[in-house]
Amino acid sequence: MSSSASGLSHIDQEQLMEKLQIFKIQGTDRHGRKVLVIIGKYFPARVISVEVLKKYLEEKIFSQLGEKPFSVVYVHTGVQRSDNFPGISVLRSIYEAIPINVKDHIEAVYFLHPGLQARLFFATFGRFLFNGGLYQKLQYVNRLEFLWSHVRRNGLEIPEFVLDHDEELEDRPLMDYGLESDHPRTYASPTHDSPVGMYSMRCIA
Repeated sequence: MSSSASGLSHIDQEQLMEKLQIFKIQGTDRHGRKVLVIIGKYFPARVISVEVLKKYLEEKIFSQLGEKPFSVVYVHTGVQRSDNFPGISVLRSIYEAIPINVKDHIEAVYFLHPGLQARLFFATFGRFLFNGGLYQKLQYVNRLEFLWSHVRRNGLEIPEFVLDHDEELEDRPLMDYGLESDHPRTYASPTHDSPVGMYSMRCIA
């Protein structure tokens, strides 16, 4: 996650994040609070520097939240570790840079489509990455229908690929527990020495 590695100027990086609409404030939760929506799949971790991301959040996002409580909906659908995950140290750095007044006003973080690997990751590193208060506000949401119990449906724009994945999970529920791959089926017979073929082994996917 470095500007020098990507070759993009800071302005180009900011414009890219704006175009991708990774972070959006839209709709309200069931208590009338603003909702910050984060689409994980859209985040280009390999081309965005930590400094640019912090500046973008401070100027474009946090300033819109004001001094009132809000909720966060993080959409994990389709996230790839190689493309969208900035690394543990970067996540920690970003979290520490969030102003105290913003952290204190986070009421809940709804983690949509977490998958087994994401659950294991946060069970291992969650308390290291975030303070105890925020970690306790993390709620895993396996399906969109459960998200609507917390967030008003008519206020959120859900990408088509998220809706498609949600429908697929209804037909293949074992994907929730890592017992069936979320990659396209190949119908190749797994060998006894290599059972990995039927599992998704991505670190946080």
